[in-house]
Amino acid sequence: MQISPSVFKATTWSPDKTAKRRRATNAPRLLLAAATGVGLAMLLPLLYLLVRAAGVGVGEIASVLLNVRTAQIVANSVVLAVLVTAVSLALSLPLAWLTVRTALPGRRIWSVLLALPLVIPTFVGSYALVSMMGPRGMMQGWLEPLGVERLPSIYGLPGAVWALTIFSYPYLYLSIRAGLRNLDPAQEEAARSLGYSPLQTYRRVTLPGLRPAIASGALLVALYVLSDFGAVSILRYNSFTRAIYVQYQSSFDRAQAAVLSLVLVALTLLLLAAARTIQGHHRQHRISIGAARRLKPIRLGLWTWPALAFCFAVVMGALVLPALVVLYWLVRGVAAGESLLPVTGAIFNSVYVSTLAAAVSVIMALPVAYLAVRFPTQYSGWLARIAYLGYGLPGIVIALSLVFFGANFAPILYQTVAMLIFAYTVRFVPQALGTVRTGLLQISPRLEEAARCLGLNRQRTLWRVTLPLLRPGIWAGAALVFLTTIKELPATLLLSPTGFSTLATQIWSATSEAFYARAAAPALILLAVSGLSIIIILRQEERDGT
Repeated sequence: MQISPSVFKATTWSPDKTAKRRRATNAPRLLLAAATGVGLAMLLPLLYLLVRAAGVGVGEIASVLLNVRTAQIVANSVVLAVLVTAVSLALSLPLAWLTVRTALPGRRIWSVLLALPLVIPTFVGSYALVSMMGPRGMMQGWLEPLGVERLPSIYGLPGAVWALTIFSYPYLYLSIRAGLRNLDPAQEEAARSLGYSPLQTYRRVTLPGLRPAIASGALLVALYVLSDFGAVSILRYNSFTRAIYVQYQSSFDRAQAAVLSLVLVALTLLLLAAARTIQGHHRQHRISIGAARRLKPIRLGLWTWPALAFCFAVVMGALVLPALVVLYWLVRGVAAGESLLPVTGAIFNSVYVSTLAAAVSVIMALPVAYLAVRFPTQYSGWLARIAYLGYGLPGIVIALSLVFFGANFAPILYQTVAMLIFAYTVRFVPQALGTVRTGLLQISPRLEEAARCLGLNRQRTLWRVTLPLLRPGIWAGAALVFLTTIKELPATLLLSPTGFSTLATQIWSATSEAFYARAAAPALILLAVSGLSIIIILRQEERDGT
């Protein structure tokens, strides 16, 4: 029996243009002011780049933009972002489905383990990868007795794709997982009752419903790849961040680096436009009003062992092996009598600033996401795009822009925790914005309209209806910001107060001087602290039952 996909169009809320225009013009002034303030704050690093680039003549700008090396850097960055995003999606989609919709043995444990690679900094994970798979690494030593004299080179594009995929796919995995938990099960049940097979239901009903979550997660992965510095530096892949850093370090005049950074901003804007086109304008709301139901887990049968093998292989490659390499450094260092760094103060500082950054980022993301989803106009759409700009800029560019701003316009804030938190917020607001926006897209505005009809004003409706329903998205956004902040390096190095040490800066200081045993202890603690936060977030998901 062939059923047309149009059967399910009634489940998607699609307002007419008049109603949409009416809501857009009724945006509260306070909401508009808050969202505009967030947008202006996000523009501060871009203003710095424009000021620096303005110091370069038109001819010099043209020579930088038309240079063959610039074109090669653009091509390298785009290829890397596309490959990492594609491989991450190929991993994340089945992993999210297995841990949410199936009766996979130990799926709660797998849910945590599969998200944990997110806590490993790329500069730590990449060195672990080189130590393990490099020309003189552990794997080479193990295989030499078997006659394998040299492994294929891990440097360049293959190694960069490998490292960035295993340490960034959780962005997509967590986003798709949240999307699966928020989908209305009645739609899939209706499809099955109308004769769809499980595969047809997944392809024609589930996947379209996941489009906002996939687009948001893929955008975060692609932006993360474009702005990463640690992996591409260690694995010697010449992308934008590495080129900009070299330009900053090798030249007293940083204007050319600002021009390269503006090209990276242009790439970010193109990426945002592409993500918006892929995501579309559909809202995936529940058919029924009330508590969310959960589908009965699908039994895998003969596919249980292949599914377990798949999850095991991903966890081993992305989490266990890098952690074992770090543990090897620690054991070897202790055995050799290496002194270990004190980490108590670094642990407190890391958790303190990461928690503040997560809270501030969620607070700043809420007005932008609410304005863009509930009052869609060109202006609100541009504010949402502007909020993503910080994530497309290298951390070193944001840090240097704030150094310039603090030294010239706000010396009282220079090298303070407040300035550091602001840098983290500019950098990572898009992570909170993506999950909050996805959650709002899945909350029907009819629930808010019903609350208003029952006598609640706009503020009480927000507190009693919208925010409770949005809680999973808020928690997911806060978790992503916390996890990324705790391992952020360039901004912490340049903006932290004198003597303010974090786990990330301790690791970098030790590894930059080749004291890998000294880096092992803070690296393992960083993994443990971040892993605990993932466990807390996933347990909150289970309690919410979403």
